[in-house]
Amino acid sequence: MFTSNKEVREATLAGIPLNVLGQPSDIAYGVLYLASDESKFVTGIELIIDGGSILH
Repeated sequence: MFTSNKEVREATLAGIPLNVLGQPSDIAYGVLYLASDESKFVTGIELIIDGGSILH
């Protein structure tokens, strides 16, 4: 059981290989890419934006 916000933050960061918490802009840039002409040849992907925690 966590007793402080600091403990929660540290436990969360321990599960993220990049060791930083994501920001809303991290998601926004992924959405921007998919909505842009730069992704015109991209089809049927799953864009995982999680700082690598899926690998942990």
